Amino acid sequence: MQNPILWIHGEALGPANPALQAYPGRPAVFVFDAELLAGRTATSPEPVSLKRIGFLYECLLELPVSLRKGDVATEVLAFARAHGADGIVTSAGTDPRIAAICEVLEQELPVEVLKPQPFVELEGRVDLGRFSRYWRRAEREVWADWSPQQ
Repeated sequence: MQNPILWIHGEALGPANPALQAYPGRPAVFVFDAELLAGRTATSPEPVSLKRIGFLYECLLELPVSLRKGDVATEVLAFARAHGADGIVTSAGTDPRIAAICEVLEQELPVEVLKPQPFVELEGRVDLGRFSRYWRRAEREVWADWSPQQ
């Protein structure tokens, strides 16, 4: 790909996003997923809280992205067409919807999925359904090598 756009999604909202790192300066888009926001998905049958939407928005303010709302695949492809893109670069995610959206995108443009550097390496199955459950396991590893500066 010589002229890709970047699709930034909710599982990689930070400057360490591998797509942003690999393709600095390329046009990037984040789409507030209308179906997900309304709670009309199999993995998220409840509407997204205003607190969560605010958190996402605050994270996005730190990134060089255009914001859209609607059907994710439709909006990403429209953004790609508007920028004359020859492909789409994104980061891998654990939500099966991300892989499904990539399949739809690939019907029109090549998609490169980059694997993010894990925040922490955890052994065994990791429950990502609730942040608090994940953090109870991850916190020990995160702080294991930390020591305050003298």
